[in-house]
Amino acid sequence: MFIQTEQTPNPATLKFLPGRAVLDKADPLDFPNKDSAEGVSPLASALFEIDGVAAVFLGNDFISVSKTESREWYVMKPSVLGVIMQHFTAGRDVLSAGAGPADAAAASTTAEATYDPEDEAVVGQIRELLETRVRPAVAQDGGDIVFHGFKQGVVFLTMRGACAGCPSSTATLKMGIENMLRHYIPEVTEVRATA
Repeated sequence: MFIQTEQTPNPATLKFLPGRAVLDKADPLDFPNKDSAEGVSPLASALFEIDGVAAVFLGNDFISVSKTESREWYVMKPSVLGVIMQHFTAGRDVLSAGAGPADAAAASTTAEATYDPEDEAVVGQIRELLETRVRPAVAQDGGDIVFHGFKQGVVFLTMRGACAGCPSSTATLKMGIENMLRHYIPEVTEVRATA
């Protein structure tokens, strides 16, 4: 098994491509800490056993791993590659068999959005642009973006995976996503990050 690694715009995160599907479902899963992976993903739990792993993000065909500031990739990378290789060559499941829908939903990047029902058409346009233009681009960088709401011209989004905590995430939100949404949807005046 050959696992490729790719740099991301976030120096604290590397993207690992095992050359096979990681998740069979459409929604990526975000594990911002060890406790969030417990009982949900044996792969994410095993990665958290490596000293210095701060977060794990599972996409359809990739795994993003974020490290703490005190650790260096040249020390951690062989251990991360080893855990991923061992997991897949042993034929283990990425998600726990006993993990219920509530467990996966807690780690899912899909969130309940809040907006005025009168803005349904605008929200539909926002979601369409995010799904077709933004999410594929941020997935290439090892992350994801989640729509949380729309209120008085402001779109609320959360960056996940490699995009969370990335030094360039503010520029991505403001100069990239905000400019695109404002161009196509005149009702959008601003994009703000949420936690």
